[in-house]
Amino acid sequence: MIGNRKLFLFTILLTTVALALTLLSVQTTHLLIQAVDAAESQPPGAIERLDPALASIVPADARVERVASGFKWTEGPIWIRAGYLLFAEIPSNTIRKLLPEGALSIFMQPSGYTGPTPYGGPEPGSNGMTLDHAGRLTVAGHALRSVWRLESLDPNGSKTVLADSYQGKALNSPNDLVYRSDGSLYFTDPPYGLPTQGDADPAKQLQVNGVYRIPAAEAQKPGVAPARAQLQLLVKDLPRPNGIAFSPDEKYFYVDNTEPKKLWMRYQVLKDGTLGKGEVFFDATSDPRPGWPDGMKVDQAGNLYSTGPGGIWIFSPSGKHLGTILLPHPAGNLNWGDADAKTLYITDSGEILRIRLKIAGVRP
Repeated sequence: MIGNRKLFLFTILLTTVALALTLLSVQTTHLLIQAVDAAESQPPGAIERLDPALASIVPADARVERVASGFKWTEGPIWIRAGYLLFAEIPSNTIRKLLPEGALSIFMQPSGYTGPTPYGGPEPGSNGMTLDHAGRLTVAGHALRSVWRLESLDPNGSKTVLADSYQGKALNSPNDLVYRSDGSLYFTDPPYGLPTQGDADPAKQLQVNGVYRIPAAEAQKPGVAPARAQLQLLVKDLPRPNGIAFSPDEKYFYVDNTEPKKLWMRYQVLKDGTLGKGEVFFDATSDPRPGWPDGMKVDQAGNLYSTGPGGIWIFSPSGKHLGTILLPHPAGNLNWGDADAKTLYITDSGEILRIRLKIAGVRP
């Protein structure tokens, strides 16, 4: 009788403990959901104002808005003239389509590596994107190790490879790209799209991590093989060239270097499209905040916007750091969107953010 009573009490105790743990688990889950909801509802950025001139660029009431989230690493945003944004989600090997109201869909998969075996690296997808003067999407293939053009905005349409090698050796992993008004195309080629992302990667054939120019890229006929002999190596002394942009008048060409030094370089553009000697536009190596020089763009007044430590750095045309759009994560790239080109869309690690500014950007 005593044994049964002990068993009965022990059963009640276990039931009580189990119920308490269940209630605690439910309460903890509820608190976690509340915390996530609160974090999602908070503005995902702030403005660091370092110079009064920033007031003519960033409104006093400017706020960073979260448009989409839930990704791992986003890159290469480009506003399509029909009224939507395309961006790369590199780990999933996709290009995504984002409507202004936030609706998302997969535009293309795969967008980069297409081999028969698993890629073996963290970034199998495509990277930077731009448009030529005819509105054709041009893509830095990254893990595909080429630069290619989509002949229509049909993701299943025909593609034309514009560059895939230099002097008989495969490109590393084209990263960012920009057209000049003469139809030539410039692109960077660091090793970040290789499986190990380093210079010692077994697949790396070129010793240099270069900046290149395709002289007649826009005039290349659909389906025709690249003019490989015409590819020009313009910059070969930067260890990790990454983002690129022209000044609005195309007198200057900007290239940033991600590591080990966090640099922005400026080059004079010569009449034949090649580059003069480079000079350091800004050095942020001493800034310890998360983030690095990567994608960059310019506005119509010549101000430069670039990812960097802590967020999006804004420079005057003379190289003065006017302020920073502070962000919660390291950003990969940015571009101008919406009808008036005054909305800056930002690929901030796993999120797509945007902010309204006063000056329209230069976009293709």
